[in-house]
Amino acid sequence: MVNTPLPAPEAAGPFHHPALFYRGQDQYLAATVPFVHAGLAAGEPVAAAVPEPNLTLLRKELTGDAAWVTLLDMGQAGRNPGRIIPAVLRAFADAHPGKRVRIIGEPIWPGRSDAEYPACLQHEALINHAFAGRHATILCPYDADRLGAQVLADAAATHPVLADAEGERPSGHYAADHVVQACNRPLPPPAGPDGPPRIAELPFDHSGLEAVRALVVRHARHAGLVADRALDAELAISELAANSLVHGGGAGTLRIWVEPFHLVCEVRDRGHIHDPLAGRRPVELTRPGGRGLLLVNHLADLVRIHTRPGGTTVRTYFLR
Repeated sequence: MVNTPLPAPEAAGPFHHPALFYRGQDQYLAATVPFVHAGLAAGEPVAAAVPEPNLTLLRKELTGDAAWVTLLDMGQAGRNPGRIIPAVLRAFADAHPGKRVRIIGEPIWPGRSDAEYPACLQHEALINHAFAGRHATILCPYDADRLGAQVLADAAATHPVLADAEGERPSGHYAADHVVQACNRPLPPPAGPDGPPRIAELPFDHSGLEAVRALVVRHARHAGLVADRALDAELAISELAANSLVHGGGAGTLRIWVEPFHLVCEVRDRGHIHDPLAGRRPVELTRPGGRGLLLVNHLADLVRIHTRPGGTTVRTYFLR
């Protein structure tokens, strides 16, 4: 049981971002349920975006109070970690202007793939920038029994505060900016179960967008994507190609291959993404532009980016 409650959020500053290390269902509920009840008692809008079965646990334990809480399956809403800040956290906070919000967000759980984890880690570090100065508390549970030691060490680096059954304390290893920089590394080479996969490659410029779309559609159908997901892949890569023309030196290269569970589409160009929150900030309807990477994050099941002066690679994954 968690014996020491989380401190009043205002005592810790406008934005409070603790990682909760829990062991078993009892510790999970002993921390998260009082967290929810305290928010409701204070008149704060409360949301919980956690994976199944924790979502079911919370709903059952909250009983009638569950009707006052926005409950989301993070396995769906946050399948792509790049989607969580704009479509889950900011969407909820922005829907309650002028109020402090309280959110349980669990983006990392046993079963996240090796390809997904670096994007999850980057997401946890970027929350601190996305919510800096905002009146919000985001509690991030970590299953300390089933997640590896490195994952827990990473949580200590991405959260300024740690909580467990003994209470809450400042993290002595907090280094979110270092994590953001470390996550921006060259992407691993394509790999299949029996060696390197066959890769379709297409250089393009302003005259080649139609060929880009046609290649994506052809490979999406061949990979077995249903019609709606094939359209999502086409739209996402069209956006990336358009970005290459405008921001990436006027040309780029599309590469496509198939992995056991995904169709993978990658666009390379000579641009450089300076803003680590690019694609993670909601964009006002009246603002021109700025929606390309945001749309890609909404459409793809996973997005990985490596950017540096003189070159950017954006790799997108679509479940087959």
